[in-house]
Amino acid sequence: MVAMLSRMKIALIAIPCSLLFTILIVFNVYSNNSKLILLSPHQETIQKEFTTAFKKWYKAKYKANVELVWLDQGGTSNIIKFISSEFKRSPNGINVDVFFGGGTDPHIKLKKEGCLQPYKLPAGILAKIPKDYSGTPVYDPEFHWYSACFSGFGIIYNKKLFDMLGLPKPTKWSDLAKPELMKWVSSSDPRQSGSIHKMYEIILQSYGWEKGFEVITKMNANVKIFGRGASDIPRDVDLGETACGLAIDIYALAKIAESGPEKLGYVMPEGETVIGGDPIAILKGAPNIEVARRFVDFVMGEDGQKLWMLKAGLPGGPEKYTLRRMSVMPHLYDALGNKADVPTNPFKWKITMKYDDAKSSARQGIIDDLIGALTIDVHSELVKAWDAVRKGGMKPEAVKKLVAVPATESEIIMLGKGKWENQEFRNAKIAEWTRFAKDKYKEAIKLSK
Repeated sequence: MVAMLSRMKIALIAIPCSLLFTILIVFNVYSNNSKLILLSPHQETIQKEFTTAFKKWYKAKYKANVELVWLDQGGTSNIIKFISSEFKRSPNGINVDVFFGGGTDPHIKLKKEGCLQPYKLPAGILAKIPKDYSGTPVYDPEFHWYSACFSGFGIIYNKKLFDMLGLPKPTKWSDLAKPELMKWVSSSDPRQSGSIHKMYEIILQSYGWEKGFEVITKMNANVKIFGRGASDIPRDVDLGETACGLAIDIYALAKIAESGPEKLGYVMPEGETVIGGDPIAILKGAPNIEVARRFVDFVMGEDGQKLWMLKAGLPGGPEKYTLRRMSVMPHLYDALGNKADVPTNPFKWKITMKYDDAKSSARQGIIDDLIGALTIDVHSELVKAWDAVRKGGMKPEAVKKLVAVPATESEIIMLGKGKWENQEFRNAKIAEWTRFAKDKYKEAIKLSK
């Protein structure tokens, strides 16, 4: 027995720590096949409500119990890094069944990397879901991922603080770049948050490369402090630490429901934003493949779709937490009526902006690193330069220098075609961009005098 235990210890030592963590959880806690292992950036309220509802649904439909294991790897960016690195070590599977949430871009990326397992929904469910929404796919044509719900991207603001500042309420992204809002804006690092990355990408695609970076540079110069994640922003705005900030609808609307619409407001800039899918996918080599398929059926079926929309406590709705997410099934908006608590019916919302998912997915890591190098890692230098430019009367040559970008959009796209996988090259390029940023901010200060 002692010899056998010694051999087990040696075997465990040889397993990578991250993989060992997953194996130990699954092996030690659950011994039957009715389990599901998930990676998700979804907040705890969503995890709890979907766990409770799926267990009931599973018991009623299959006369069996099921346990859900939610592995914590942080936000979307960290989860994607984890999945990609684990599949490089173990190409046939990583002992995880489902990736749930994170936005469309990461799912497109993971499909390209061969990390996803295709699964076609039953015809009865698929018939109720449109193939595309406003020109972008609601689900992958080859069935590798499905948008489980829709997300809105906009600005949360403190009405009382805007009245105090004597400024009109924000209606577009560029309003957050106004000189009067210095130290009154909230954001988070796009390298850590998938939803914040999405909003920076929306700004770039809405305004174009150069104008987009002008808005981002000025807006980030107005940021008081970059939070750890997207959920920090509504809290800071509510507390009056800042007056406004970037916000995905779920966090903004939850805070407004808590503090009241007389205090807080939320706007999705007309013509400058999109409503995007928040997908679910089965990972390649899923150890509990049948349960994973059943979970996707549940999430994408009417039972799961109602869970996003219905008010807590109503039949078929969440038990405790109203989730306020928009369903991908058009007929549910009229069917549920005032029983639903969602910001809008996306199928009646006019969207004029065209968002390129493929472009966004291809350059995600590079864009995040570029924004980080130019505006976050050198934030103190940026703030100092912005203050000088403001006090200097916003001289055109100083502003131009402040918002300069070290690469064209086409050059950035070319970097995404293989080079960014080389860590040495990536580190050197980030260091180059950081030097560029520091130099331009020094020059902007000189030009402001």
